[in-house]
Amino acid sequence: MIGFAICGSFCTIKYALDELALLVNMGNEILPIMSENAYNTDTRFGRCIDIKNSVTDICKKDIIHTIVQAEPIGPYIALEALIICPCTGNTLAKLACGITDTTVCMAAKAHLRCERPLIIALATNDALSANFKNIGTLKNRKNIYFVPMGQDDAEKKPSSLIADFKLLQTTLNFALNGKQYQPFLI
Repeated sequence: MIGFAICGSFCTIKYALDELALLVNMGNEILPIMSENAYNTDTRFGRCIDIKNSVTDICKKDIIHTIVQAEPIGPYIALEALIICPCTGNTLAKLACGITDTTVCMAAKAHLRCERPLIIALATNDALSANFKNIGTLKNRKNIYFVPMGQDDAEKKPSSLIADFKLLQTTLNFALNGKQYQPFLI
């Protein structure tokens, strides 16, 4: 079983859902996880109820959306891998600092204690500014892998990076073999 955690990078959730559906269509059993913000917040990019319904329709499982529900991941709910897609800059920073005050951070911490791969598909406007050091910190940690990423609009958002979600499956396959898919930056 693979965990698939969705954070509140609301403008990219539709792409994450496409990749989630592909993973399921390839025969993977998926445990869906959502951050509190993704689970509870309506935005101009969509209503949270529609996102939740899409996730449960795709996965055919209830969504883990609280810290208490996420804590058993690892020793009691063994995942082959955990994917965070999209991963916000906020979640990235918390992971780099060992903060576990959200559902997704708790799921990641609980999963990593069993030394299995965590795959991060980053989508944040501050990747090349406030979060740049956090990318470096996590890149050097054992069992953490990044979906290759690049600038989505270098002119209007010069510090923004977004993962190429279409490389998620390839990155997952490499991570399951203990390798970072390259190139890391595109």
